[in-house]
Amino acid sequence: MSKQFNGVINIDIQNSTPDWTSYAQPVPPEGAPSVMYVVLDDVGFSALEPFGGTIETPNINRIVKRGLRYTNFHTTALCSPTRSCLLTGRNHTTNGMACIAEASSGFPNANGHIPMETAMASEILGEQGWSTFMVGKWHLCAEDEENLASRRQGWPSGRGFDRWYGFLGAETNQWYPDLVHDNHMVDPPKTPEDGYHFSVDITDKALEFIRDMKAVAPDKPFFLYYSFGAGHAPHQVPKEWADKYKGKFDMGYEAYREIVFENQKKMGIIPEHAELSPINPYGDLKGPKGQEWPYADTVLPWDGLKEDEKKLFCRMAEVYAGFVSHADDQLGRMLDYLEDSGQLDNTLIIVVSDNGASGEGGPTGSVNENKFFNSIPDSLEDNLKYLDVLGSTLTYNHYPTGWAWAFNTPNKLWKRYANYQGGTADPMIVSWPAQIKNPGLRTQYQHAIDIVPTIYDCLGVELPDSYRGAKQVPLEGKSFRGTFDDEKAPGRETQFYSMLGTRGIYHKGWKAASVTPAMPDAWAEFATQRWELFDTDKDPSECHDLADQHPDKLQELIALWWSEAGKYNALPLESRKAVDILTTWRPQVSKPRDQYTYYPGCAEVPEAVAVNIRNRDYRITAEVTIEADEGVGGVLFAHGCRFGGHALYVKDGKLKYDYNYVGETDQYVESTKELPTGRCRLSASFVKDDSDAIPTTGTLSLYINTEKVGEAKIKTQPGKFSLAGEGLNVGMDRGEPVTADYPGTAPWPFTGGTIHKVVVNVSGDPWVDREKEVQAAFARD
Repeated sequence: MSKQFNGVINIDIQNSTPDWTSYAQPVPPEGAPSVMYVVLDDVGFSALEPFGGTIETPNINRIVKRGLRYTNFHTTALCSPTRSCLLTGRNHTTNGMACIAEASSGFPNANGHIPMETAMASEILGEQGWSTFMVGKWHLCAEDEENLASRRQGWPSGRGFDRWYGFLGAETNQWYPDLVHDNHMVDPPKTPEDGYHFSVDITDKALEFIRDMKAVAPDKPFFLYYSFGAGHAPHQVPKEWADKYKGKFDMGYEAYREIVFENQKKMGIIPEHAELSPINPYGDLKGPKGQEWPYADTVLPWDGLKEDEKKLFCRMAEVYAGFVSHADDQLGRMLDYLEDSGQLDNTLIIVVSDNGASGEGGPTGSVNENKFFNSIPDSLEDNLKYLDVLGSTLTYNHYPTGWAWAFNTPNKLWKRYANYQGGTADPMIVSWPAQIKNPGLRTQYQHAIDIVPTIYDCLGVELPDSYRGAKQVPLEGKSFRGTFDDEKAPGRETQFYSMLGTRGIYHKGWKAASVTPAMPDAWAEFATQRWELFDTDKDPSECHDLADQHPDKLQELIALWWSEAGKYNALPLESRKAVDILTTWRPQVSKPRDQYTYYPGCAEVPEAVAVNIRNRDYRITAEVTIEADEGVGGVLFAHGCRFGGHALYVKDGKLKYDYNYVGETDQYVESTKELPTGRCRLSASFVKDDSDAIPTTGTLSLYINTEKVGEAKIKTQPGKFSLAGEGLNVGMDRGEPVTADYPGTAPWPFTGGTIHKVVVNVSGDPWVDREKEVQAAFARD
């Protein structure tokens, strides 16, 4: 509906009065500040220099020198939920993000779709005249919407961002990312060999967006959501950055914690009376039905490791540290631009991480996470082969839980644990040189929902009653702008937590925490679940359970949790097993079918909506016209990447197929005959063995028209090809290649002929390891 016209309309335009208020571009108040919202990923409370860590961040330090460090800031413990809070100012359960978007359940608290009733800062500020830009990781729309057949309502472009560039899901390969520019998929502008890295690329785009706008409207402020992939797995970075840390983690993660712990006390990050939480505080704990504490969420004592294990684990930490420092270096480019252009003083800069350090590497870490999620164990012998190339295009690595524990010093546990500080306590830095005159520390309890209200307060913006027809849910966070000038200003009094069966409640210095692991099949006896009680003023690292000493206080907090859960839409709680979560029906953009047709020139098809060939018979048929006797080669069909996938291609005049088994084994089949000229069908056909064993084995046959020209036994992986979502392509292989055997150079296009279409036929129901797929989904967050 158009806004009310407030002019005057007469017969003659010269006797009429125009009204441009409904049509003119919105203009913010004169001198309004810009906002740069920097979101790091899986960077724990104590990883960074300003919070006592040893990962060097000279550019974040520049922000600290002219800003404030908040030492009592908290998140939801998981990515999508926290990011929904960071952009709306409402709790994750109000936003429909009780868990990651991939684990939606169809209830209001966990439907995976942020409602228009909780408008994002990008939407509100755009309406008020700010240019709004987003670069990097999104992870705020359901998996069924992460494709080009979707409406894109949950994409950044559908949530108020004028321009955006990055990836939609939980993670991406930093060398070969799955990129989207505004509303379409694009290829990276160059290759890793030419110096490509995702952190550099998104910084280039952020600078481009701002400069393009400033060239037209130099006084117009911007809102930039600058969301790095660092330090989420895969930990990938140029070797020279990892090498900066050679030997700096050789003391091991237990000794590292003691060093950081002392740093934190000297810096005032934690009080003098704080204690260092113990290793494996719940390792021997049994569930109400005798369940074991999950081994994946334990730490291996450093002294019990072999020397080769220590060497590998140390290099994993070096790569992670280099990854984060490299991101900091890119942030420095943004700061340099703002300073050189005279914008820095009047730019509100916020730096946060979305959750605690990640424990998804398990006790032993991994050089290729895709092996774990295909139920294939890592071996130390195999992993050591990659020691010198960790962080390169050849690995998809993640450090072990010991480093997650260390990078959360002094707290216990890690990401996913909403009941304990290791999952929810995170760094936050705020700088606004024009207004913050006394940089220093702030100890007020704050939460991710408090940032948007603070931004609005600083910018003089009020949340409207409705946004584009949607009546707005009131902001659930509160502005902490008062702390800019007053270190004793009050902070948040109460905050509830709920994630994957874990629960917690903070109230006026006291904290109650349910005793349960952060797993989908948690010990979900919610009505009778045991809770711990902590006095966080005296015990900030939650080492001493006071439940027996203060039973009344504990019951008061448990009752308050239920009250807050009701107020903020937190029910129902997740209590199902992993298999039940992923087998729940969810809306899809298209129904599964027996035949899929793909054409050359189309955008990459994400794995979530591509043909599923796992553990079933399949046939890939490329209809082509061969137009030359020589020079014929390149990709006909490719799905996946170096860490798992398959491809049908032509090399040296012959048809070839490679099934790359989790990056561990290339299984090649080559035709015995060269291709004929003219129109023909080139096929790869897989027929399963009779055995029900997993991984599935069978016979892969190559055909030219109806003639069989090659055959071999292969095995196929049970899980997804790519954690990063690398999809299906025809006529080339975008991103990271399935095989190093392709002829030519990236993206290895098909030459010497024309591909008309590729048809993939499948039969039988795909067997899926649902348990592993849920674990993969949460690890990808």
